[in-house]
Amino acid sequence: MSGTLSLRMKLNAGELARVDAAVAEFARKEEWPPELEFQIKLVLEELGLNIINHGHDDAEGREIEIEIASEAAAVTVEIADDGRPFDPMTEAPAPDTESALEDRPVGGLGVHLVRTMMDEARYRREGDRNRLTLVKRRGE
Repeated sequence: MSGTLSLRMKLNAGELARVDAAVAEFARKEEWPPELEFQIKLVLEELGLNIINHGHDDAEGREIEIEIASEAAAVTVEIADDGRPFDPMTEAPAPDTESALEDRPVGGLGVHLVRTMMDEARYRREGDRNRLTLVKRRGE
């Protein structure tokens, strides 16, 4: 199958449920395996929360744009926002995966999950927009 999904979400964590439902419906139509659907939804939630919580001083009137292209060989996700310039693939601190769970700070694993789950991740700044392109090859 081959299709695209375009979404806009306000900078509000409550919007993530709507995005999740839309991706689930798209995944069903595109016949994604459950693991692929889970990975795409988790990546969108983690990155969405990071943009909401850390990307802007004022969320009023701001949005995150999400474009998903589903093709036979891969699923490509592009996330764009007008927050502070930030490349999560190179600027996010490495998570502590060695300490005992009770000694680790809460949070900090979202970008690590993205790096681990996606096959490719590319960041670019275009004008006043962050653009993160993620690719998950199917069958891997």
